[in-house]
Amino acid sequence: MQNHHPSVFVEWVLVFPFLAALIVYTGSFFISRKKGRKWPAFRTIFWFAGVFLCLISVAGPIAHMAQVDFRIHMAGHLFLGMLGPLLMALGAPVKLLLRSLSIQRARSLTRILRSRVLGFLSNPAVTAALNIGGLCVLYTTDLFRVMHESPLLHVVIHLHIFLAGYLFTVSLIYVEPISHRTSYLYRSIILVFALTAHGILSKYIYARPPESVSADEAEAGGMLMYYGGDAVDLMIIIILCYHWYRATTPKETGNDNGVLV
Repeated sequence: MQNHHPSVFVEWVLVFPFLAALIVYTGSFFISRKKGRKWPAFRTIFWFAGVFLCLISVAGPIAHMAQVDFRIHMAGHLFLGMLGPLLMALGAPVKLLLRSLSIQRARSLTRILRSRVLGFLSNPAVTAALNIGGLCVLYTTDLFRVMHESPLLHVVIHLHIFLAGYLFTVSLIYVEPISHRTSYLYRSIILVFALTAHGILSKYIYARPPESVSADEAEAGGMLMYYGGDAVDLMIIIILCYHWYRATTPKETGNDNGVLV
C-alpha cells in the first residue's frame, strides 16, 4: 500500500463527531444524575470504550499505520465499523439523552425517532444493505485506492463505515427505545444473510487483493476480517437471542440496574 497519511485537518474532521458525542453523553449523564435518576455504570463504560476504539481508528498512530499496512487497516475497520458501534449501542445514548431532557424536548425527540425516515433507516434489510453493500463497493472496485488519494473521500467513507455499522447494530438489538420494531425472526434472518455476505467478502479479499495491496497483506487482512467479524457478530447473536428469550418469558422482568443488555 502507498503511504498517504491523512492530514491533521482530515483527522480532526473525523474526530470531531465522536468528541461531540462524548460531550453530549457526559453532559446527559450528569444532568440525569442531578435529577436523581440512576444510570448503570456498565453502559457508560461501554460507551467510552466504543468511542475510544472509533477515535484510534480515525486519528493517531493506528490510523497512520492503516494507510500503509492493509492488516492494520482491517483492524481499524473492525474497530470503526463493528466493535466500536456495538459498544456504543450498548451505551444506550438515546435512552440517556431522553432521561436528561425536559418533557417537552423529550417529546420532540421522540417524534423524530418515530419519523418515517428513521423508520426506513432502522429497517434491518436497509441497514444491512448500507453496511455490507458499502464494504463490497469499497473493496471490489477502485474506490479503495482512490480513498487514499482523496481527503474528501477518506472522510466520507470512514463516516459511512461507522454510521452504517452503528445503524446495522441498533437495528438488530433493541437497547434503545426503537419505534419501528421488527420481529426477532426477521432480524435473525437478516443477520444470517449479512454474516454470510461479510464472510464471502473477506474470502474475496483473501483471494483477490484490492488494488495497491500485496497478496500477503490481503490474506492476513481477509482472515482478520473473517474471524474478527465473526467474533463481533457472535456478540450480536448472543444479545439478540437473549432478548428473544426474555421476550418469550414475560414473568422474568428486569431493568438497567439488573440486566446487562
